[in-house]
Amino acid sequence: MNEVKVGRLGPFPRVNKPVFITSTLLIVGFIIFGAYYADLASEVFNTLQAIITDKFGWFFIILMNAAAIFCLYIPFSRYGDIRLGHQTEKPQYSLVSWIGMLFSAGLGIGLIYYGTAEPLYHFMAPPLGEPETLEAAKQAMNITFLHFGFHAWAIYCFVGMALAYFHYRCGLPLSIRSTLYPILGKKIYGPWGHVVDTLAVFGTMFGVVTSLGLGAMQMNSGLELLFGIPNSMSVQFALIAMITTLATISVLLGLDKGIKRLSDFNITVALLLLIFMVAFGPTLFIFDSLLENTGNYLATAVPLGLWGEAWSKTDWQASWTIFYWAWWVSWAPFVGVFVARVSRGRTLREFTLGIMFIPLMLLFLWFTAFGGVAINMELEGNPGLIEAVQTDFSSVIFQLLESYPLTQPITLLVVLMIMLWFVTSSDSASFVIDMLTAGGDTNPPKIQRLFWAISEGLIAAILLSAGGLGALQSAAIIAGFPFAMVVLVMMYALVKGLKRDKLILYRTQQHYITEESVERHSADSFVDEELLKGPPEIAKGD
Repeated sequence: MNEVKVGRLGPFPRVNKPVFITSTLLIVGFIIFGAYYADLASEVFNTLQAIITDKFGWFFIILMNAAAIFCLYIPFSRYGDIRLGHQTEKPQYSLVSWIGMLFSAGLGIGLIYYGTAEPLYHFMAPPLGEPETLEAAKQAMNITFLHFGFHAWAIYCFVGMALAYFHYRCGLPLSIRSTLYPILGKKIYGPWGHVVDTLAVFGTMFGVVTSLGLGAMQMNSGLELLFGIPNSMSVQFALIAMITTLATISVLLGLDKGIKRLSDFNITVALLLLIFMVAFGPTLFIFDSLLENTGNYLATAVPLGLWGEAWSKTDWQASWTIFYWAWWVSWAPFVGVFVARVSRGRTLREFTLGIMFIPLMLLFLWFTAFGGVAINMELEGNPGLIEAVQTDFSSVIFQLLESYPLTQPITLLVVLMIMLWFVTSSDSASFVIDMLTAGGDTNPPKIQRLFWAISEGLIAAILLSAGGLGALQSAAIIAGFPFAMVVLVMMYALVKGLKRDKLILYRTQQHYITEESVERHSADSFVDEELLKGPPEIAKGD
């Protein structure tokens, strides 16, 4: 069987040269363009964003709903008991560590940045109806749950499932190209595979640096409140430099000592903060509204998920829902590869149910305890937070904390959380990008990860200088669009792969092939044609 060719390139000992060189040239070109032509770069980003959101918003809506349906179907289908690896393997990591790494890689900074501010914004300026009313409050929570709910996690789940299946089950490289093997065959090792992996690198890079930029802005807001440090671009650049340095240290420690430990710590601190907010906030309201918010979301998930503003003739979704869908898609290669890397030994049922439901329990409680409480304070006549949303999105959570005891220590804790999520996001992304540019190597050289970690910091700084939040949002949408088309093809390829897997298991049970052949199939190669031999009537079935 062919393999992705890797070799030395300058100081980098093990790279797939076409993907590495093309990705590097694109990224360096972007850095030069953004640094020397900031005004033009901002104009180009905005123009491309407008074209994608105006002309192809419907495509993102279809893709995200298709991913949600696919991932909700798998655990209850006949494919749910397929294990990512040998059928007798046990999971590589404990459930707590697995969820912690998933959570830190999958959301992190965005949860802190939008957790309070987004519900308040939709309450203040709802896409439909009158602002600052009870109906606006319900709509705000529905929309926020939509943006961070099943659809978001479905795209992560699907890409991660496809990668883990074709790698651990079929013996193909842990790379995006492998997910297209049922369609392209051995052509995945040629130009088509290089293009797909390059698109994944591009999407991962700009999806992650969007979060890094948001994190720097919010850390600056927290430090301004705590220590009077001015909220300025130079301070944000310094924060990016500092966190990138910490990320490189985490890179040197490796997956288990670096990312895993930080992820375990992150999830612990997040849970402690959430417990504090529930205990010292309006506890009864939080639990009552959590149930009501969840019920309202489930009742409106389908119409909201398919809403395309055809009748309202507005362009609200371009700045919100379509931005989120593109952002999640651009993060999908990163989160998908990373989750696949740490999910060996889990069944597809465990994998999909764990990703689709466990994080949502914490997320929905988080948005209720932060955003829902903030809205309730406004409804009860305690104004001030809406003005903070209008002035500075990143400062809203700190304004909310002023209504709680231990304001300064908790504010410092939030800043620490942002910093740690910053580190894990940068470290995880550099790990994933290095895997993609090293031909799917699950243990790529650390010097290459250092290169990508530093590149992420540089691009985050350049995007901030090229237009702040607007440039960050534009980059996420532009990067997510080409990979969105790849994801749609991946769905068809994964269905073909799963059908073949069940066919092989059926033939084993009917003694048409041996258990040894199945082991060889699971461990070595998807293309063992001996497994396809059998009576014609069986070959026609699933």
